[in-house]
Amino acid sequence: MFEALTDKLNNVFRNLSGRGKISEDNVREALDQVRRGMLEADVNLEVARKFCDTCLQKALGQEVIKSLHPGQLMVKICHDELVQLMGPVDTRIYYVQPGPTVILMAGLQGSGKTTTCAKLGNLITAQGRKPMMVACDLQRPAAVEQLKVLGEQTGIPVHLEEGEKNPVKVARNGVTAATKNGNDVVIIDTAGRLHIDEEMMVQVADIAKAVSPHQIYLVCDAMTGQDAVNSAKAFNERLELDGVILTKFDSDARGGAALSVKEVTGKPIKFLGVGEKLDKLEEFHPDRMAGRILGMGDIVSLVEKAQEQFDADQAAKLQTRMAKGIFTLEDFLGQLKSMKKMGSMKDIIKMIPGIGSQIPSEEIDENELVHMEAIIHSMTVEERKNPDVVDGSRRRRIAKGSGTDPQEVSSLVKSFMQMRTVMKQMANMSFFDRMRFGTQLSQGAMLNGRMPKVQAPAHKMSAKEKLFLRRKRKKNR
Repeated sequence: MFEALTDKLNNVFRNLSGRGKISEDNVREALDQVRRGMLEADVNLEVARKFCDTCLQKALGQEVIKSLHPGQLMVKICHDELVQLMGPVDTRIYYVQPGPTVILMAGLQGSGKTTTCAKLGNLITAQGRKPMMVACDLQRPAAVEQLKVLGEQTGIPVHLEEGEKNPVKVARNGVTAATKNGNDVVIIDTAGRLHIDEEMMVQVADIAKAVSPHQIYLVCDAMTGQDAVNSAKAFNERLELDGVILTKFDSDARGGAALSVKEVTGKPIKFLGVGEKLDKLEEFHPDRMAGRILGMGDIVSLVEKAQEQFDADQAAKLQTRMAKGIFTLEDFLGQLKSMKKMGSMKDIIKMIPGIGSQIPSEEIDENELVHMEAIIHSMTVEERKNPDVVDGSRRRRIAKGSGTDPQEVSSLVKSFMQMRTVMKQMANMSFFDRMRFGTQLSQGAMLNGRMPKVQAPAHKMSAKEKLFLRRKRKKNR
C-alpha cells in the first residue's frame, strides 16, 4: 500500500534537496508532481488539488525558497497536511452504561464485513469486554454459517435464527439475548449487495431504527479505491456513520481511499484490516500513516507490535542469559518465531525510520526466515547449544535435511556466532545505547542478509575522568 506514492514523493523531495537554490516555480513544479502522484494512487481529484494548493500556500508563507533545507521543510509541510487530511481520529469505542453497546456493521458484499465483525469482536474481547455477534446477513448464502464458525474460532457467542427471513427481528432478538446473557457489546452483521441499491439501504436503515445502535461502522474494501469513497458517501447520507473500517490494507492497492474518505465524507477511518487472521485489525492513526506515506517509518506501531508478541518475563530471563554469554540457537529460534508473528518482513522493515524507504520491496526475501528455521530444526540438540561443533560433514547433513545448501548453513552459523558476541555486549548497555546499536544491526542485517560487523558504543566517561582529561590538556598547554 502507498509504495508508488511514497516513491514519487521521495523523488520530489530529493530533487528539491539537491538544488542549491530554488524558486517559486520549482516549488510549484514539485507540487504538480505530488498531485500527479496522488491521482495515480487513486486519490479523489478535488482532494488532491486542495491538498497541493494548501501545501503551496504554506510553502510560500514559510519561505521555503529562502530555506537552507527546502526539501526537509517541504516534507514537514506535506506531513502536517496529510495528518490534517486523514484526521483527527478518535479510535476509542465508547461503551454505554448500562449495556449492551450496540455496534452496527454495514457495507457492500465482498468487502470483508463478516470477517471484520469477528476481528472487531476479538479486539473488544482483548479490552476486557464480552461481545456477542448477531447474524443478520440473511441475503448471502452461508453468511450465517460463516459468522458461526468465526464465533467458534474467537470464542464469541453468535445469535442466529435458522429459517428466519426478517433481519430486523433477528437484530432485535439478538440485543435482547445479549442483555439476558450479560454480554456488554453487540456486533450486528448486516447484508450487503454487489452495488448500492434501495432494497439494501432500506433494510439496514430499518435495522438501525429497530435497535438504535450506538456506533455505525462502514466496512470498505481498500482495493476498490474511489468506489469505496463513493460507497461511504452514499451510506453516510442514509445512516449517519460514526466511522469507516478499511479492509485488505495489506494488499497492493494504491491507497487512494485512505487519503480521500475523510475529506469527502467527513467521517474518519477508525480501523484497518491488515491481514486475514482474526487479530489483524489495527487502530488508524493519521500521524503514523503520514509517516509511512512519506517514507519516514512508523516506529510507534513497530514497538506496539513487538510488545504484543514478546513476553516481558522471558525477555528478562533472556537478557540475563545473554549477559552471561549464554545464547543458543534455540533462543534464536524463539526470537525468529516471535518476529514472524509481528507480520511480514516487508511490513516490519517499512516501519523502521531511515531504513524502510531505502530498501526496495523486491529486494526483501520473505523466505529468509523460513530457511533459517528449517536449518535450525535440522540440527541436533548438541549442535543448537554449541554451533562450534558443526563441521563439514554435519553441514552437509543439515543442508540435506533442511533443503538448503551447505553454504547457507555455514553462513547462518557464522552470523549466529557473531551475533552471540554482540548480544553479550548489548546486554550490559543502557536502553538508549541498545536502541542505537540495534538500529545499526538491523540496517546491516536487512541490507546484507547477514549480521554486520559493528562495534559497540565507546566507553562513557565519568565526571572524574572528564575533569582529569581537562586538567591534563590545560597542563600540556
